[in-house]
Order: sequence, then structure tokens, then C-alpha cells
Amino acid sequence: MAESEQTQLLQVEFVSPEEVLYSGMADTVVARTRGGGDIAFLYGHEPFIGSLITSEVKVFEVDDARVEKSFVVRGGFVSVNGEKVTVLSDAAIASEDIDVAAAKAELEEAEAGLQKDPESSYLQADKKWAEVRLIAAGELTI
Repeated sequence: MAESEQTQLLQVEFVSPEEVLYSGMADTVVARTRGGGDIAFLYGHEPFIGSLITSEVKVFEVDDARVEKSFVVRGGFVSVNGEKVTVLSDAAIASEDIDVAAAKAELEEAEAGLQKDPESSYLQADKKWAEVRLIAAGELTI
């Protein structure tokens, strides 16, 4: 990749309290913020800090070809400074690492619980987390 092209890439990191889940270079990052919808970050983006909802975050790497990497986050924050995007989340996972069987079981459990207590915000959050993982894994469409 030419030197001038490389300067237009963002450094991207997904960080949890336990580890750095991902670190790489990308030309675009798309995340869903609370109250703001999807937002795309490119090199040179104005400084930004946003609260993330439980959702999929997409990272578009560029080497010889453009490659889309997908991650799911259970809330958290995104920080952008023009050259770097940092996603901070207690629960984040790369889509290829999703345990589909576990997510399906958690979805069934949350739905069963919501039958008894449809107003439970905890069960609604658990249901959303399971659904987002299954969508990212290609196992569910909504």
C-alpha cells in the first residue's frame, strides 16, 4: 500500500476490561450510537464520544482488498479523535467467535422469562444481546 494511502487509515481498537479484542487499521468504522443511529467514522473525523447501544459494529479493513469485519457490543462507548477509533465495551465479540448454540439458548430463556414478566428490562436486554449475536452470525433475520 502506498505511503499516501496509509495515512488515510484509522487505527481501530476494541477494548474490554480484560483484553484488547481487536487492533487494526481500517478506512471506515460504522457504529450505532444511543439516540443517534448509525454513524460512520472516516480518517479525519471530528473528535467524538458516543454511547453505544447493543448492536453490531462494522470495521472495513483495506489491504489488497476491502474486508468487512463485524463485532457485536453490549453497549459501551466509542471515542474518535480523527486518526483513531476506540470502542470500549464490557461485552464485545467478533462475529466469527459467536457461540450460536449459547446465543439461541439465551434467546429462548429470555423469551420464556418475558412471557412471565414482559416489563423486565433485564430480560429485554438479554433478549436483545442474544438477537444481535445471532444476526451477526447470520442465524437470525429481523
